[in-house]
Amino acid sequence: MNLLARRPPPWLLILADTVVAVLLALASTANPPELTTNTVTMALCWLLALPVAVRRVWPEPAYYGALLIGLAVLALQTNWLMPTAVVALAIYPVATGRPVWRSVVALVSGLLVNGGSLLVSMPGPAQYSNGWPDPVFILGTTCLIIAASWSLGTTARTRREFATREARRQTEQAAADERLRIARELHDVVAHSMSMITVKAGVAAKVLDKHPEEGRKALRAIEEIGRGSLAEMRQFLGVLRDPGSAPDSTPLPRLADLPSLAHRAAEAGVRVDLSINGTVPDSMTLAVYRIVQEAITNVVKHAAPAHCQASVSVADGRLRISVVDDGPGQRVLPGRPGGHGLAGMRERVLLYGGTFEAGPLPRRGFGVHTSWEIP
Repeated sequence: MNLLARRPPPWLLILADTVVAVLLALASTANPPELTTNTVTMALCWLLALPVAVRRVWPEPAYYGALLIGLAVLALQTNWLMPTAVVALAIYPVATGRPVWRSVVALVSGLLVNGGSLLVSMPGPAQYSNGWPDPVFILGTTCLIIAASWSLGTTARTRREFATREARRQTEQAAADERLRIARELHDVVAHSMSMITVKAGVAAKVLDKHPEEGRKALRAIEEIGRGSLAEMRQFLGVLRDPGSAPDSTPLPRLADLPSLAHRAAEAGVRVDLSINGTVPDSMTLAVYRIVQEAITNVVKHAAPAHCQASVSVADGRLRISVVDDGPGQRVLPGRPGGHGLAGMRERVLLYGGTFEAGPLPRRGFGVHTSWEIP
C-alpha cells in the first residue's frame, strides 16, 4: 500500500509518457487513411507524438506545439482522434503545474484552435452519409475530452495545494506547541526556584546575625536550588537555540525527585506528606512531577507555613493527582493579576484529555485535583 501511495519518480513518469507517445504514433500510422502526401503525414504524426513525451519537462511549449502540429496533421488527413488525444494529454501538466489563469488561457486556446481546425478539415456531406461521424458529435467529443483532461489536472493541482497548506499548518502548529511546552517548563522551573529562593533568602536575612550556621545553611540551599534551576533552564534554552542539537546530558526531573521537592518545601515552611501508589508510565512522569511541583510551589508562595498532602495514584486505568493544603483558601488577592501556574497545570492535564479542578476548600485550605486515563 505504501508503494502505491507514493508518487513515482520523475524519470519513470517521463519514460511512461515516451511509451504512450510511441504507441499513439504507431496507432495513427498503422492503417493510414487516404493521405495527400503519405510520407509527410506519417512524419507529422510521429512529430505530433513528441509533445506527449516531453509534456512534464516543458508543459506549455509541449502543449502549444501540439496545437500547431495538430493543425498541420488535420490539414492533410481527416483523422481527428490523434490530435485530440495529444492535446488532451498535453494540457494535463499545464493544468496541474501552472497558475489558474494560464491554464484557462491554454484551455480556451485548445478548444478554439482544435475545434476550428476540425471544422475546416471535416469531409463533405457525402462522406458523412457513407458512415463518417456527425460533425456535431466530433466537435462535442473533442471539446469534452480536452475539457475533461483540464478538469482532472485542475483538481489534482487543487488537492496538491491543499496538502501543501495542510502540511505547512501542521508544521506551524507543531512549532507553536513546542514553544508553548518549553514556556510552560520554564515557568514551572523559574516559579518554583524563585519561590524557594525568596523564602530561603528571608530566613537567611533573619537568622544570619544570631544563628550564623542556620543562615549559612539557608544560603547553601539557595545555591543548590539556583544551580539545579540553571541546569534545567540551560537544557530548555539549548533546544530553542538549536533544535537539531543533541539534548543536554542533564536528566529531567522524575517521580524519584518528588521526595527532594517535598524536603525543599519543608525547609520553606510547608510540610508535605507525599504518597505514590502504582506505576506511572515513563511518558507521563515529567508532567506528573511538574503538576505536583507547581501545586506545592503555590502553597509555598501563598500559604506557608502550612501542611500539605500530595498523592499520586494509578488505579483502574486512571492516573490521579491530588495536592491539598490547610492554608488560606484565597490564592490571588483581589485587584491583583494571577499567575500562570493553574493555567499551566490545566494545559498539561488537557494534553492527556483529563480533568482538572482547583479551588478553595469549604472551610480552609486549597485543593488541586487532576485525573486522566492511561492508554
